[in-house]
Amino acid sequence: MEESNRMFVQSLQRGLDVIRSFNEECPRQSLSEVARRTGYSRASCRRLLFTLEALGYVGVDGREFFLQPRILDIGYSFLTSLPFRDIVEPFVQDLSDKVRESVSVSVLDGSDIVFVSRVAASRIMTLSLSVGSRLPAYCTSTGRVLLAAMPVAEQRRHLGRRPLVALTKFTLHRESDILSELEKVAKRGWALNDQELEIGLRAVAAPIRDSSGRTVAAINISTPVGRTNLKELREELVPQLLATTQRVNSILAKR
Repeated sequence: MEESNRMFVQSLQRGLDVIRSFNEECPRQSLSEVARRTGYSRASCRRLLFTLEALGYVGVDGREFFLQPRILDIGYSFLTSLPFRDIVEPFVQDLSDKVRESVSVSVLDGSDIVFVSRVAASRIMTLSLSVGSRLPAYCTSTGRVLLAAMPVAEQRRHLGRRPLVALTKFTLHRESDILSELEKVAKRGWALNDQELEIGLRAVAAPIRDSSGRTVAAINISTPVGRTNLKELREELVPQLLATTQRVNSILAKR
């Protein structure tokens, strides 16, 4: 612990915190707003913003700061480093074309899932989702696929990282209920989410595995309740989803 503390670069952490202070609700901020959102002094934020501006990651217009397109280089570096992304993307598009629904690929990051690929067939959620969007893992189909691949002790650690709240009247939000559902997902090889994230939305997901058999991501299909009932979901969408993941996994197994 002492060694890790000694190696920790606090200025880097603060720079990243400044970057993360900009979002959809706050795309442009004054120095005072950045200081308030990060909890750092104005003097520290001024130096950090100056450095980020000099590097091309932040722009300034009068008294307002904003992120520059170059910030995308950081996220793009992560996406291009994913060993499966170049393989899975054509399959994601093909699956979306076949089922005429939105198809996504997600990875786990702490207690969230993060979208790394997405084909949106239609706007079926009130949330606007794209590559980089985050959702809670415990109440999403992809999240449950990713959590189900872990030992129970690790599942508990992930679930304990955030409050388990009922986002809808259908959401499983007690740890014991979620763990029981994860056990079922692990046995059948796919997950179903029926309006637990958002009323009117259903989704199914299945795992993407690397050459060692480790689950590294999950593919899901999302569909409106009014367009697909549970019987159709299980008998029509799930087989096509599993056929897609099987093809992707067979390719990854040879890499």
